[in-house]
Amino acid sequence: MEHIYLYILIAITILAVVDIIVGVSNDAVNFLNSAIGSKVISLKTIMIVASLGIFIGAVFSSGMMEVARKGIFVPSQFMFDDIMLIFMAVMITDILLLDFFNTLGLPTSTTVSIVFNLLGAAVMMSLIKISQSEVLTLADLGNFINTKKAMEIIFGILLSVVIAFSVGALVQWFSRVVFTFHNEKKIKNFGALFGGVALTAITYFIFLKGLKGTPYAGELKGFMVGNELYILLGSFVFWTFFAYLFEIITNKTVLLFVILVGTFGLALAFSGNDLVNFIGVPMAAYHSYEAWVVSGVDASLFSMEVLDKKVPAEPFLLFLSGGIMVLTLWFSKKAKTVAETEIGLSRQGETHEKFQPNRISRGLVRGITQLSDYFSPLVPKAIQSRINNSFKKPELILTKDQSLQAPAFDMIRASVNLMVAGILIAIATSMKLPLSTTYVTFMVAMGTSLADRAWGRDSAVYRVAGVLNVIGGWFGTAIGAFFASGVVVLLISWNPKIVIPILLIITAVLLYRNYASHKIKSNKVVHEDRLLNSESRSVQGVIQESAKNIAKVIKRTNQIYENSILGLAKQDIYLLQKGKGQVVKLSEEVDDLRDNIFFFIKNLEESSVEASGFYINILGYLQDISQSLEYISKVIYKHVNNNHKKLKTSQNHELEEIYTKLNHLFIDTQKAFKSGSFEEIGVIISEKREVYDLVKTKIKAQVKRTRTEESSPKNTTLYFSILLETKDLMNAIMNLLEEYHSSHDSSIEPATIPSIEPPKEDETMVP
Repeated sequence: MEHIYLYILIAITILAVVDIIVGVSNDAVNFLNSAIGSKVISLKTIMIVASLGIFIGAVFSSGMMEVARKGIFVPSQFMFDDIMLIFMAVMITDILLLDFFNTLGLPTSTTVSIVFNLLGAAVMMSLIKISQSEVLTLADLGNFINTKKAMEIIFGILLSVVIAFSVGALVQWFSRVVFTFHNEKKIKNFGALFGGVALTAITYFIFLKGLKGTPYAGELKGFMVGNELYILLGSFVFWTFFAYLFEIITNKTVLLFVILVGTFGLALAFSGNDLVNFIGVPMAAYHSYEAWVVSGVDASLFSMEVLDKKVPAEPFLLFLSGGIMVLTLWFSKKAKTVAETEIGLSRQGETHEKFQPNRISRGLVRGITQLSDYFSPLVPKAIQSRINNSFKKPELILTKDQSLQAPAFDMIRASVNLMVAGILIAIATSMKLPLSTTYVTFMVAMGTSLADRAWGRDSAVYRVAGVLNVIGGWFGTAIGAFFASGVVVLLISWNPKIVIPILLIITAVLLYRNYASHKIKSNKVVHEDRLLNSESRSVQGVIQESAKNIAKVIKRTNQIYENSILGLAKQDIYLLQKGKGQVVKLSEEVDDLRDNIFFFIKNLEESSVEASGFYINILGYLQDISQSLEYISKVIYKHVNNNHKKLKTSQNHELEEIYTKLNHLFIDTQKAFKSGSFEEIGVIISEKREVYDLVKTKIKAQVKRTRTEESSPKNTTLYFSILLETKDLMNAIMNLLEEYHSSHDSSIEPATIPSIEPPKEDETMVP
């Protein structure tokens, strides 16, 4: 039995490496986003600066390791065997929880995760000990747990969310009023002063928070206590003069330097103080094992009072941890996914929204809008006009795809993000308040976005929903960590030799599964048949680009219709599900094209405005096609899924005959548009009568069957639904072809093109 604790220690050590990887992947959002979002500094430079901050902070970290040892539970109340099971459960649940959030792309707090994992595991182990004791009762639970620390963490969550958001919004609002979006001249005049304030705040943050817990913390504290005001004033004078010289010598704004220093400071603070979240538990487990081996006492009798003593971290382990953190920062794709979430929520322009609005986000936006309308008349119009002028953005029309390549925000907002986050964390540290760097940096970024009017009427419900999802995830982290670690401890305590290997295998499988799933998503190549937005500015260009989309739609229509008819004949529910999925994807892409109409019209040349009418009509017909396909696939899937009677063999043959004719029509249409042989469109249109006549014949046949031999109302309904919707599908395709045929010819020459009459309204398919 004694060897099992050595195996547990080895497992915890391996899990610590994994925990560093998943932890850095999540927390990288804290110090990278402001620099990455502004896109004024190369990504390579940002990564180098952040890596230096991480490595230096990790190597000099030592004083924060006590949280895992005695910050949450009372060590003297537990024996060695209890502690090792607690630590094992904490590492397993912490890794899985953080990896889950990384896979979703949501930033969460590694501090809250480790604290509530420790709390949940310790509470469960305490309950187990109480249940096994004839003397202890539930009233003694408080003797095992440091409840004060847990309440401080919860209070810190609520406090950090409200204060960080409010202060970030306020500072950004004043900064934007002063500098405006057209800030080249303002930065030239006041940039040095602003840079002096920002750099003073950031460097004070570096010394107060970033180096806390290092071997030099005591000397710095002795020097700074009582001299804070003088240090701040001296720093302000120095940095303002530095900023002035920087701008003169380099002919660049000092905000570049502010962003680099701010990124370094946050990275330093993260690794210097949050390293405990990754290696605090493994180091505590190692010291516990070391003390137990020396004692020679039975594991169930050896008290863990040894953890009450302060033990410095080993330099080699800190050096190794720093190296792993840096490598993770460079190579983790999940870190990029988490970063994209915050950048997307704070992006200044229109973008592809990751989150869907919910009832709460709609209510909040509606309520705030009504309050704004109510209080707006109280502010003089002259002041309103002046403020609104400060928030006028440069006229730059970008599509949602183009906005992803453009900076998410400017250097003013990036600097404010870093400056305010640094100030708040420094103040909280001096007041000994437990604030999470994740919560502060994220909520500051959201507050500055709101103040900068990045959340407009068209995007507010999506952005607010995103913020609510992230905040909900934070509380979910605490609740999930508490209960999950408790359950794991309970399972392990039954039989450690059997349960621990099983849990480790499950952990490895889940990690690999999440990794593979994320890799597939991140490496997903754009499908060759994906519809693309038109970016041409001329009539001919729009026609050529639209031809490519039409060819793709016809090709996919052919596939979807074939899957539906074949799936119905074979009663293949999986093939029908595939068809439904293809329709949903096609509908989403057509909707994306329609959402891009504003940018398309804005981008057109003055002489090509008439192309907008053509493009809008084409999109309308594409939507009609997708709706017909959606209806056909839905009714067929519903029929088969409900296990209704199969269609008669003759009915299946008739549908296959119709599809054969349609297949030739689809192939000819696709070839014409793909090759640019537009003269063939007229021939294709003239062929539609043959397919129309065939459908009319099949409808007559079904009417006759219904009166004489058909006994299933469901079959009759399904069959007529397919035929009538096929007619609508053909009408949409023919209208599209006619629109394209006439528009293409008229764009080449003004000659009169013989019109091709569409089906008359009274031309019915039913005899």
